[in-house]
Amino acid sequence: MKNAVTETNFPGLTLRQRGKVRDVYDLGDMLLMVATDRISAFDVIMPDPVPDKGKVLTQISLFWFDVMKDMTPNHVISGDVDTYPDVCRPYADILRGRSMLVKKTSPLPVECVVRGYLSGSGWKSYQQSCTVCGISLPEGLVESDKLPQPLFTPSTKAEIGQHDENISFDQTARLIGQPLAEKVRDLSLAIYQKGIELAAQKGIIIADTKFEFGLIGDQLVLIDEVLTPDSSRFWPKDTYKPGGSQASFDKQFVRDYLLSIAWNQKPPAPHLPEHVIEGTRDRYLEALHLLAGPAYAIC
Repeated sequence: MKNAVTETNFPGLTLRQRGKVRDVYDLGDMLLMVATDRISAFDVIMPDPVPDKGKVLTQISLFWFDVMKDMTPNHVISGDVDTYPDVCRPYADILRGRSMLVKKTSPLPVECVVRGYLSGSGWKSYQQSCTVCGISLPEGLVESDKLPQPLFTPSTKAEIGQHDENISFDQTARLIGQPLAEKVRDLSLAIYQKGIELAAQKGIIIADTKFEFGLIGDQLVLIDEVLTPDSSRFWPKDTYKPGGSQASFDKQFVRDYLLSIAWNQKPPAPHLPEHVIEGTRDRYLEALHLLAGPAYAIC
C-alpha cells in the first residue's frame, strides 16, 4: 500500500508495546508513541492499512491536547521530531507527523466512554430495554437521537482481539476507587462538552468518544489519543437527521462494509477493497481539515 506504515521496527530502540494502531518505544524516562496506518474494527486489526491514517490521528490528538490543556494535564512532551533525542534521528522521516514523545504514566484500567447520541451498541441496547449501559432513557427515542444529556459509560480495556466490556460506575469505583472514579467521570464529561461545542462550530457532531487517563504520582493525566475518528463517531453536522445511521468521518465506513459482507467479527479479518480504503482515508483527512485546519496539516 503506497505510503502506508503498517508496522515500525527501529533498531536501537526498545519496543515496549504494539497495540491495534500504535507502536510504543521505551526511551528510558519517556515513551515514543508512533501511530501506524493500521486500522481495526470490532476490535480486530484489518490486514490492509489506510495510508496517512496515523498522521491524521496524531495531528488531531495534538490539536485537542492543546485545546484541553487548561482543563487537564496531558502526557505530551513534543510532537516535533526535530526536538526528539538523537537516537530517534535515523527514523525521522517515518516519525514526522505520526509520533509523539510522551511522559510515562500508570494507565487506569478503564476506558472512559462518553455518549452524546444514541448510536452503535447504545442503540442496540436501547431497542431492547430503553437503557444504555444500565442507564434508563425516555421512551420514543430513535437511532442517532441526541440524548437528554451525555452519559458516562465506562468499559474495561480488553487485550487485542478481545472486546471491551461495559461496566457500571460502581464497578469502576471498585476498580480505581470512588474519588478517582468521580474525577475521571466529571473530567470526561467536561472534555466531551468542550469538544462537541468546538467541533459543532467546525461542522462536526461528535456523537460519542472514549478517553484514557493515567497517573503520574497522584496527578491525573489525559493520555493516548483525544477525540479522533478512531476513538469517536464523527458525523457531518449539515446532513444530520435522526432516525437512522449517519454519514461519518470515522471508521464506521469500514464497519458498514464488514457488516455488509456478514463477517463474523473474529480473526482473521477480510481484506478491504480499494474503495473502502480510499473512502476511509478521505473521511479522516476531511475531519482533520475541518477540525484543526492548516496548522495541523499532515506532511
